[in-house]
Amino acid sequence: MALVTVKPTLIDSAIANEIADHTNPALERTAQTLTWAADEHVLLALAAAGWLYAQLRRPDGRHVANHILTVSLATAVLPHLLKSVFDQTRPDRLTVRGHRHGVPYSGRSRDAFPSGHAVHMGALASAAALLPPRPRRLVRAVAVGLSLTRVALLAHWASDVVAGFTLGIVVEKLLRPWTLTRSRRRRAIRRARP
Repeated sequence: MALVTVKPTLIDSAIANEIADHTNPALERTAQTLTWAADEHVLLALAAAGWLYAQLRRPDGRHVANHILTVSLATAVLPHLLKSVFDQTRPDRLTVRGHRHGVPYSGRSRDAFPSGHAVHMGALASAAALLPPRPRRLVRAVAVGLSLTRVALLAHWASDVVAGFTLGIVVEKLLRPWTLTRSRRRRAIRRARP
């Protein structure tokens, strides 16, 4: 049983009602397909594959691969822990109009806060700081777009997505000194040895 009940804001309700009134099955199917790119299982598989590739083929990228895998694991676990503390009904459970216009049912009905997909995307957007400017902007734009699919599907309130995205940024920034600094120190020590 959750300890804290979170209520949607008036802005959350207004956004959800607009989506319910103006969506259609084609938009919902598109959002449903796109949202899989932000799913924890997909991201963990990609992070593990990247980590393995770096271990076998790109020793110079190991520290970044270690960081991305660590962040991916942390952002996969954290939303589940928070959903056991916070209780909020998903907007798709509160609309009849939306279902008539193609809105699907998503996840557990009382697990709206925070958006796990947005947590992953916030961490990814933050980790993009390690990239050159052009790919950094692309990754951040994709992360925001994929997070917004959760609002379009009425799987989450807009505030759930904002909170999740912000939490992902915080998690990545908190882990960065621990994962990247330690890796750099170890490399410096190895180079200093005779």
